[in-house]
Amino acid sequence: MQLPAHTDISADAPNRRIPAFRLIADQLSLVKELINEQLTASDKTGDIKLLLDCVRCHSGKMIRPGLVLLAGNCCGKITNKHIFIAAIIEMIHNATLLHDDVIDEGQKRRGMPTVNSLWGNESAVLLGDFLLSRVFKMCAELEPKMAKIIAASAIRLCEGELRQVVQRHNRQLGESEYIEIITEKSAVLFSTACFLGALLAQASERQAQSLADFGLNAGIAFQITDDLLDIVGDENKTGKTLGSDVDKHKLTLALIHLLEEVDERKKKAIVSSYIERKNTQYDKDALIKMLARHGSLEYAKSRAQWYVNRAVRALAGLKKSDAKDALIETAIFMAGRAV
Repeated sequence: MQLPAHTDISADAPNRRIPAFRLIADQLSLVKELINEQLTASDKTGDIKLLLDCVRCHSGKMIRPGLVLLAGNCCGKITNKHIFIAAIIEMIHNATLLHDDVIDEGQKRRGMPTVNSLWGNESAVLLGDFLLSRVFKMCAELEPKMAKIIAASAIRLCEGELRQVVQRHNRQLGESEYIEIITEKSAVLFSTACFLGALLAQASERQAQSLADFGLNAGIAFQITDDLLDIVGDENKTGKTLGSDVDKHKLTLALIHLLEEVDERKKKAIVSSYIERKNTQYDKDALIKMLARHGSLEYAKSRAQWYVNRAVRALAGLKKSDAKDALIETAIFMAGRAV
């Protein structure tokens, strides 16, 4: 399990984006270096260097690897194994983003053009597959228990994404089904990050489960907020293409709430204009005003906050520490992005 030598933190290090990550700044830099080392190809395939460089440049907030490290710090010391697992978790996430941008026809990600917009869908899909193949190789170096947990998480992520695709156009989709979908397609990876971070720090079964519960609820809050931003966010601030959920006829929490609040006549009009429309154009401003008027935006925010509160309660049994405070701060940040 070869890790990179320590280097100084760059000006755009992830801890500058999430204040709570100041506690793990040095370790996050090591995670980023390890990921970059994995984004290499043999001399025979040197012509794909531009694609790999693009992934390096698309570094995000690194929330998931940050959770691995903070969860570990809650229960003990951060080790080289934490760095290794954190890199694996982030690479899985990056692979899903490459595939998501193809599905959603995203043109911008993390403030830069997406791979699919620059080199086409084929390159983006295969690049995501390349990252996953690197993950497979790295997992071969892990203890079987750890590898099985990661594999199970990856399966659940794919099941969640597939379920969301199948549920497009489903005007009957309710909040509970929506929560189940985002739990599988998104929150599971947050939970796995926290769970593995705890296990690697020799946490007790109870501690590890508490951190897994924290990650799951924080992840649900994150995805509710992300879906809300897809409707009301500013692309210049979020750094990615917005409006894809409505474009692809996906029901998210604010729209689900709206359909439950209006009478049958208005419901039919909303379904016709946004869920079953024949073209990709819709009046975004009119939708936002309607959601605001019926309290649907505030409802989605309140539900995200409810899951943050639940995440924080999951940590009640852990002793007080800077790492625990940082986890709480991170959960609050994750749900506060739409404020």
